[in-house]
Order: sequence, then C-alpha cells, then structure tokens
Amino acid sequence: MPDVPAAPSTNVLAQELLDLTGRLGARAEEDPFGNPVLLVSLAITRRLDNASLTEADIAGLIRHLRDAAFHDRAARIRSYVGSIDKAANEGILATLARHLLRPDPDDSPVRWAEYRALTERTRFAAVFTAHPTFSVPLAVNQALAEAASGRPAADFESHRPPAISLRSEFDQSVAAIAHGRDAVDRFNAALISVARGAWADRWTELAPSPVILSTWVGYDTDGRTDIGWWDTLRLRLEMKRLQLGRLRAQVSGLPQGSTSAEPLGERLGEALAAVERQIELCPDQPEPAKVSAFAHALVGGRDAALTSPAPLLPLFRSAITGASDDDKLALTVARAGLVSHGLALAHTHTRLNAAQIHNVVRQRLGIADPPEDPSRRRALFGAINAALDSVQAEPVDFGALISEQASAARLMMTVAQIVKHIDSSVAVRFLIAETETGYTLLAALWLARLFGIERHVEISPLFETADALERGSMVLEEALRSPHYRAYLKQTGKLALQFGYSDSGRYVGQLAASYLIERLRLKIGQTLEHHGVTGVEVILFDTHGESIGRGAHPGSLADRLKYLSPTACRQALGRAGLKVREEAAFQGGDGYLLFGSPELALATITRIAEQTYHPAAGPIEDPVYADPDFAADFFATIRSGMEGLVEDAGYAALLGAFGPALLDRTGSRPSARQSDGMGGAARIRHPSELRAIPNNAILQQIGWCANTLQGIGAAAARHPETFTELRHGSRRFKRAMDLASHALAHSDIEVLRAVIASLDPGTWLDRAAHTRRPGRREALVGVAKALERLDIWAAAQSMFRRISADHLALRVTWPDVPRMANREVLLHALRLALIHRIWLLATEIPDFSPRHGVTRLALEAAILRLDIDASLAVLAQIFPVAADASADCDYGEPSPPRGGDAYAREHEEIFAPIGRLFGMVREIATAVTHDVGAFG
Repeated sequence: MPDVPAAPSTNVLAQELLDLTGRLGARAEEDPFGNPVLLVSLAITRRLDNASLTEADIAGLIRHLRDAAFHDRAARIRSYVGSIDKAANEGILATLARHLLRPDPDDSPVRWAEYRALTERTRFAAVFTAHPTFSVPLAVNQALAEAASGRPAADFESHRPPAISLRSEFDQSVAAIAHGRDAVDRFNAALISVARGAWADRWTELAPSPVILSTWVGYDTDGRTDIGWWDTLRLRLEMKRLQLGRLRAQVSGLPQGSTSAEPLGERLGEALAAVERQIELCPDQPEPAKVSAFAHALVGGRDAALTSPAPLLPLFRSAITGASDDDKLALTVARAGLVSHGLALAHTHTRLNAAQIHNVVRQRLGIADPPEDPSRRRALFGAINAALDSVQAEPVDFGALISEQASAARLMMTVAQIVKHIDSSVAVRFLIAETETGYTLLAALWLARLFGIERHVEISPLFETADALERGSMVLEEALRSPHYRAYLKQTGKLALQFGYSDSGRYVGQLAASYLIERLRLKIGQTLEHHGVTGVEVILFDTHGESIGRGAHPGSLADRLKYLSPTACRQALGRAGLKVREEAAFQGGDGYLLFGSPELALATITRIAEQTYHPAAGPIEDPVYADPDFAADFFATIRSGMEGLVEDAGYAALLGAFGPALLDRTGSRPSARQSDGMGGAARIRHPSELRAIPNNAILQQIGWCANTLQGIGAAAARHPETFTELRHGSRRFKRAMDLASHALAHSDIEVLRAVIASLDPGTWLDRAAHTRRPGRREALVGVAKALERLDIWAAAQSMFRRISADHLALRVTWPDVPRMANREVLLHALRLALIHRIWLLATEIPDFSPRHGVTRLALEAAILRLDIDASLAVLAQIFPVAADASADCDYGEPSPPRGGDAYAREHEEIFAPIGRLFGMVREIATAVTHDVGAFG
C-alpha cells in the first residue's frame, strides 16, 4: 500500500489553496478557454481521491475560511456604524442638541416653543421586521455583535442556523429594540440636558421624541397563514409588559433614590401584574372557552392594566416635582419614552396584502369588479365611495374574531381590540402590500370605519412592484379624489407611504428600482398640493434590507441614510410645506446586528440623529440632476436588461437548479411554494415562484449578484463619457454605483461559469475522457447522463451569454471594476468540489424498483438538485441499515424466506458521506454570507 502523504495543517492548507486560486485566476487572462474555479475544484477533488486530504481536513478548512470571513465582517460592521466609542457618540449627541438650541453660536438661543417643536415631533423611526435573514444561530449573531463592539468573540463548531420559530424571531427583535430604546434615551437625555441649561424653570416639561422605534414582528400576515390573531395579541401584550417593566425599572433605579416616585412605581407594578395575568390567559388556539377567559381578563382588567399613558402622567409630574436634580433628569427621560412609544416597547405595524382587502370588500359589499380592470374603474370607485357614505361602525368582540373568515377583517378587528383593550394612545400602522390602485386605500378605510377605528390606524400603501412605483402618484391621486380619503388625512394629520426595494429590485434591477422610488418621492408634494391637502405630515417608510440586493448602501450607515433620502427629495417636500418623517427597516437577524450591543445601538442612533437634523438646504448642484435625460435613459436601460434576464428561461433554471438547497431555512416562513413527493420544492419555472430574499441569497451563493449588476454594462456603454464623469463627480450617482461596486466585489464571472459548467453534461464527459482513476469513468458518465435528463444546461448556457455580454460591456467602460477576493473564490471552488463528490457518490446507489412512490430517476433528479435530506430519508427506508427485527422471533410455524437484508455498507460508504458532504456545502453558505456581509 503506498504511503499516504501527511495532511497539512489547516493554516498551511488554506494558504496553499489560496495561492493556487490566485495563480490560476491570474492565468485566466492568458487562457480564456480554461476555468480557474473548476481547476481549483478539480485539484481539491484529486487530493481527496489520493487521500492527501480527508473530510476532516476539508471541514477544518471550511471553519478556517468561515471564521476569517466572520472576523472581517465584524470589522466592517464596526466601521459601518462609525465610531462605537460611547463617550464620542454621546458627545456628538450633546453637540447636536446644543446646535438645535443655538443654531448660530454667536446669536441668542431659539425660543422655548421652537425648541419643543424641534425636539418633540418625531422625525425618524427605525422599524424592526422579521424578514427571514436569521442566517446564523443566535449565539453566533451575538458573538458577531460582540466582535464588532471590540470584544473577543467565542468560537463555534458551526454557523448554520437552527430551525427558527416566530417566538424566537420576536425574542431577538425585543433584544435589539431594548438596546435601541436605551440609545434613544441617551439622545433624549442630551436634548433635555441642554434644555435644563437654558430654561431652568420649565425644562422638565420637555418630552422629546425625534427618534422612535417600531416593529411588525408577529403582526405581519402578508402571505402567512401561521400567525393567528391570538399570536398577534399575545405578542402585543408582551410588548406592553416590556414597556411597563422598563418604566418600573427606570423609576425604581433612580440615581439619587428619590422617594417621590414611589406612587408611580406602585401604579406601574399594578399595571404590570394585570398585563401578566392577561398574557397568562391568552389562548394558543381559537377555542371558545379559552378565548372567553382571555376576553374577561382583557376587558375586566382594562383599568388596572391601563389602556393609555394618561393616568401615569400626573404621577410622573408629582415624582419629578419632588425629585432631586439628577432624578428629575432620569424621570423626564423615562416619561419621554412613555409619551413617544405609548404602552409598548415599540410602535405597532401590521401588514397584509391588497388582495386580502379586496376579498373582504367583495364578500361584505358585493363589489365584484376586479380592481385591475380599467374599464370598470369608475364604477368601482363609485361603489366604494357610496359604501363610505353609508357605513356605520359595528361592535367587535372576541366571538366575532373567532367566527370571522376573511383575513383582512380579522386583522382590522384585532387592531380594534388592541385599541380598545391594550393601548389607544399610539396609532397602529396598517401596511398594505402590492397596492397598485387607490381603490385599495379606500377599501381599507371602509374596513377601518366599519370597526370604528379610522382615527387609530395609519393606512399605508406599499409600493413595491415596478408598475406600482411608476403609478404610485396616480394611486395616491385616485384615493385623493375621494372626499372620504381627504377627510381621513385631515383627521389623522398623516399620510403614510411605504417603498419596497426587494421585489422591485429583483425584477427591474436594484439601481433602477431606487431611481423609480426617488422619482415617486419627488411627485408626492405636487400630488397633495393639487388636491389642496395641507398641514399633513408625510411618513416615508423605506423597507429595504441589509444587502445591496435589497437596497442597503454598503459603504456606511451615514451613506445608507443619505442614499435612501436624497437632498433633492427632502427639498421638494419642504417646498410643498410638508413635514416629513423618515422611516427605515432593520430586517431580521442581519438588521438587528446594528442594535446587537449597547455600543452598536448608540452608534446607529447617533448616525440617525445626525441625518435626521442635517439641513436639506442650499442649491442642488449634483450634476446627475442637471442631466435628467441621461438618468432616465441610464436607469431605463438597466431596467430593460434586468427584465430581459428575469424572463430568460435559463435564469429560472439556474436559480432553481440547486440554489435553494444551498441555503438553510433562515426564517419562520418558507422560501418557496412546496409540493408533495420526492421533488421537494417545486421546480422553479419563473423567479416569481421564489421569495425575494432567497432569490437574492441564491445569487450571492452562485457568485453573481445579477439583480444589482444586470443591465449596467449596456447602460454605461450608451453614454461612456457621462458615466465615467458622474461616477467621479456626482455624489448621488456615486452612491448608486457603490452598490454596483460591492456587487462586483462579490461576483465573479468565472464562478458563475463554473456553476453552469457543472450542470453541463459535456463537462462530465470531458472529465470521463481524461480520468485514469479506476471506476471513475463510469461514474462521470453516469452524472453526465443524469444531467442530460435534468435538461437545464442548454437554457442556462444561453442565459450565461446574456450576462457575460453585459459584464464585458461594463468592463470596457469601467476597466478597474472590483473583483472577488481569492478567499471567496476558493469557497465557491471548494463547494463545487463537494457537490461534484456528492453526485459521484450517488452513482453508486444500488438500483431499486419503485418504492414509496419514488423511482430511481426521481431520486437522481432530487440529488442533482441537492435535495439531500429528503433523499437520504427515502434511501433509509429503501435500504435499511439494520436487518429486519421480525426475523429474530419464533412465530410457531415454518417461516417463509425473508428479504430485507441490512445495507450497512451502503450507509457507511455512500449515504453517510453524502450527508456529511452536504453539511459542509451548507456550512460554506454561512462563510459566503459573512464575506458578502448580509443574507439575501
């Protein structure tokens, strides 16, 4: 037996392979017919074949590369939020507060009324959502936040996420929100302290609220049937309990221990006990007896539990009056948190789909005309306005909630119960996804009026498709033609609008989507002015993610805030005389990281405060606005390129080949529609069959951020000189191109080519023609035949030529484009080697007749798509590892021949290795996510 070479140490192995990756990548310029990624992958395969590398070596290598990516990500987060020094950030907040008091340091301070107006109106909200980006375990996420905060981080065997529940998502959001509230308190303390120095006799009257926090975790029912109204009410009561507990801790832990706050603490304790009793009785299913007990606790305990901060405010006033100076400040800060957030740790956002609104109106009013039919639009609006003329509020009780079948009605009734029995002080945001007509807004208004809560809900359209973004001003126009909608805006004093980046970006390209959103924002003031709507605060909620594929600027948090809210938009709304509140999403595990420690949360709130009070003053001198024809043509060309790619059959084939299987589940909702049988997830025929986040995550994992890059090459080629000039001379255009730069730094055309080549039967036949390893030729030919039957490669190759041509055009115009780092390229090559090995092992699975509804061909296709867990479960049934236990017993008569021999060898040599290799494939996905910096 030949000697087996000693396995190198992990550090040495990593460096060897990184050097190999670099050398082969450099040779690609000289050898355009080779593929450096496949060559690295093949080198790894050969070392596994000759036993100079073992599975354990590969596992150690993956952990080494993953941990390096983890620590680099932590460093980028620390840089992203700016300084994490507590004293420095508190100094910035104090300086900002002094500037608000005295804008001109050589002049007198502003008047008391002006200072109150500057600080007591909410100008920004950070919204925490449960988007499925919980891509690492909670402990790893916490370690990442600790490392980003400058502290040592623990090591972990795996970074793969466990199954996650809605409750876990809620708990993680609460931890982030609590850090955020502490940071908001620091900002409010700075504002109050400055007031104390200027108005010694009235500073304790101040209740600043410039920045607030909101959440929809547990309240978002768009596309979800697993969140019941009882879940929403339980979690809303939890948020109330957390707010009351926070207040009691603030009151009982005063710096100087003033006794004047004791009555306040006692009342908070009484409310807290009542709320805890309500939570205890909250049902987990709509069983009438349990719901009845809960209803009595909620209704009967209203007064004790409080339904408004109003009873607490006189107690705060008395406590502040009798407290020492330091305790006065602490109590005033605590009261500001109560006034700004009501009886919850964060404001409440609910969300559902426009179709759900249309369904309930059709059921209750008999309005059957489809909203998308333009020929019936006048009749449709006439019918809903007539309904608004005559609607009478009807009572809501929990029995009605149990029996209600329409999801939109149930959600609005749930909001009604929150308003009546939990907290009436803060309006509930009612977000409507896929709003593409003003009829949707009027229908939602009718529903709110039906349940008597129109004053307590902020009805907000979500513009997220390209059509909706283009027609957004028309949607608003349609609603504003109704006197009921204008009266509603006047009554509430707010117009809430939401902009979506995920769906719009994946269909028309992220840069084109951002351009459409900016154009829509510029039209809002004109639209309101046209209908004589004045004195309304406009709330602009940007529902972006943490990745470039979903609208987040990669450079810094300050750049991200400026990118979302360009000066031109702020000035346009200012000229219309409109007050504006900006809101931005912090989505799922990735978004919570920016609030993952006290230092990160304070830094994040400090950057938000700086942007919030940054004056949108002076002339717009950015050259991109001086050449609107270029901008229109550039982004339209990107849109055309991305739309063409989306409709390319090869694009869907590539996304659905094995991309979904590269990802562990990262949230409590599925990434795609499921189907029965061996196939697992349904074959992807169009990108719309995937949700936006896994769609983007797959692009990251196959090494090409298409929804950020596609079309830019063609767009730049149309105006190469202007493109180059603006990339260097326009801050607005450069910020947009920063997204492309980041995408290019995590995209490699050779990685994508290698992925597609792996799906090409010809690649495997070429390998078969050159292999010398005994038995390998037959296995390679077997994989080639299986891929031929899968029939993806031809469409994928055609699609690749489309992408490659656009990228080539971009490199001509932008020759120094960023490139993927060798470590990330190596991760992709390593994963392909593991996938290839899984496919080769699968050719050794013994033949079997159709069993359990599974054929050999179906199993083959499932393994090619890396549906490994389901495949191994079926194989365990077909080929049991242990002999039939029934053969060990005597049954009193002669026994017939028995089948069911044990298949220990197959499990040891085929099935178990496939499972271990697949675990490594998924571990690599976490490393790539760390390198990219966000999931999806």
